[in-house]
Amino acid sequence: MSQSSSSNYLRLSTMMFLQFYVWGAWFVTLFLVLSNAGAGSIIGDSYGTAPIAAIVAPLFLGLIADRLFPSEKVMGVLMLIGGALIMLVPGALAAGDTSKAWWLIMGHMICYMPTLGLGNTIAFSNLPSEIFPKVRVWGTIGWIAAGLVAGALGWSGSPNLFWMAGISAVVLGIFCFFLPNTPAPSKGQPLNMRALFMVDAFKLLSKPAYLVFIVCSTLICIPLAYYYANASVFLANMGFEQPASAMTIGQMSEIIFMLMIPFFFRKLGVKWMILVGMAAWVARYALFAYGASTQSVWMLFAGIALHGVCYDFFFVTGFMYTDRVAPASVRGQAQSMLVFFTQGIGMFFGFKIAAAKLAPVAEKSGELGMAITAARGGEELSYFQQLGKMFSVDLPKSVDSTLLADTSALWKTYWTLPAIMAAVIAVIFFIAFWDRSADGKSTETKDETNS
Repeated sequence: MSQSSSSNYLRLSTMMFLQFYVWGAWFVTLFLVLSNAGAGSIIGDSYGTAPIAAIVAPLFLGLIADRLFPSEKVMGVLMLIGGALIMLVPGALAAGDTSKAWWLIMGHMICYMPTLGLGNTIAFSNLPSEIFPKVRVWGTIGWIAAGLVAGALGWSGSPNLFWMAGISAVVLGIFCFFLPNTPAPSKGQPLNMRALFMVDAFKLLSKPAYLVFIVCSTLICIPLAYYYANASVFLANMGFEQPASAMTIGQMSEIIFMLMIPFFFRKLGVKWMILVGMAAWVARYALFAYGASTQSVWMLFAGIALHGVCYDFFFVTGFMYTDRVAPASVRGQAQSMLVFFTQGIGMFFGFKIAAAKLAPVAEKSGELGMAITAARGGEELSYFQQLGKMFSVDLPKSVDSTLLADTSALWKTYWTLPAIMAAVIAVIFFIAFWDRSADGKSTETKDETNS
């Protein structure tokens, strides 16, 4: 790696670390923060800001990032504005103004979500694509670090997390102005509504292979949302003493598999990488379903550990594939369009469906959770004691066996549906996706125009 590439690698890795540190600082324990602040009425809507922002943000990102200003400058300004907005949330909560708090969170996410596509564009534009996983892995490390810092400071349920996120966002916003220059690829071209609505990027959908990829990517995010929405509650019902700590096993596996992506990418290619990622979601939900019915601890831990394959092989490979097939002139739009469909459309409907399907489980799950808590007593643990219990699973013998059996049966039904959905989508993708250019075997270049 040349001196210039090494410098870019260090700067872009730092960018990824801070970018996901900002999100991880407040998003994971938002439920607890808002509950403690007496703002329980906006919890669901606050989590919903992420997919809504992913849908809305790219509508203007394609205009600004690809046609007017360098990508790193746009990202810097968005982070500065978003950081300022999120730092106002504690004041709104203290004043009891939940509506204002929600709008501030919404404004922050509208500024934040475009940076996912922008960060990818900056990285792909300044480093070889095979280096991208080594850069992106620092985002996962940043997410984990944010949780560790929040816990060590005793802020897991405190509005101070918004200050931590905001200050981090401002630091990143300033740092962005020192990132490698990534010029607007379409600067000087006429501005029109086509750019505003990512029409140039949508031209990629005229390629049958990429259309199949986008449709399947959007659909797979529906069962994906089941895990993000309710895995921690499920694991608590299964006897995990510290489900949040146990779920960090998934982030740890993500680091390992992220670093292995270049090897597997060369060996398997895009199609099989994505298929393995989809198959991992099927396996995870099947393990959860049958682990629930049998209280099989190894199945539950295996389901958690599969997160690295689930996320890396699907999402990171998808970013790399998009970078390969998109013309350079619309690369930023294409990355934003992928976020729009996956983290936006797919996740939005996924959270809605997951919430609806949880309803039959909710009452029994709540009863079982209270029974387990009562049986264990009220032991107070420090954060690092909690983290040390990531492998601790204990179902008190005093818990009603009938309640446990009934709740476990409901959870099995809950996890079976996304397993079936993911399996069907994987089969469709296997049959319909064919693209020789995906693995660099085509003579096409990213600078060609879409006709």
